[in-house]
Amino acid sequence: MNRKLSLLKSLSLAALLCSAAAARADIAIYTSQAAFLAATSARGVDTFDDLEVLPYASPLERSAGAYSYRASSGGDLFGAGAPGDSWLSTNVYSDAIAFSNFSGGLNAVGGNFFGSDITGSFIPGTNMILSASDGTLTTTAYLNGTTVASFVGFVSTAPLSSLVLTSGGLYWTTANNLTLAMASPVPEPAGYGLLLAGLCLLGGLAVRRTG
Repeated sequence: MNRKLSLLKSLSLAALLCSAAAARADIAIYTSQAAFLAATSARGVDTFDDLEVLPYASPLERSAGAYSYRASSGGDLFGAGAPGDSWLSTNVYSDAIAFSNFSGGLNAVGGNFFGSDITGSFIPGTNMILSASDGTLTTTAYLNGTTVASFVGFVSTAPLSSLVLTSGGLYWTTANNLTLAMASPVPEPAGYGLLLAGLCLLGGLAVRRTG
């Protein structure tokens, strides 16, 4: 009898763990671009190379591959960088850039983030703060000592609603190669249901065989 109870308790615990895993939302942070690319698919990239070095009224409606999104700031946005390799920045150093209104229910976003000066030129060694949200959960990443290749990506188990880029000092927040994507497939809740059904069946058989 004790053996039966122990088996049933183990199966019940497994069922609860599977149920909790299926229900829990999570936003993972990637500082390796290669790892982010490996974890995502159906990617679209906005290089901002169509922008000129001048102010743009906020918000800007933009696209990255098949996705559309909105870039906004407290004041004007600014086309930083140089012809042929433009970036998106702000016109006021204290302003943040918010990326939002993502189409297609995408759940992954990343890019290169760093600081620039009043002319839109790169400043080495700046610090950036990035916060990704799915509307309920917000996860924050910190980039220190940035270069133009500094990368942060977020992959969520739920559709993302926004990514906010903030300067960590007296310089202008700047983004390049904004990448919008979908997370690579993971087991659906239906899969957990089948697993639970199988566990229950095995439990029943085990009880009968030891009865």
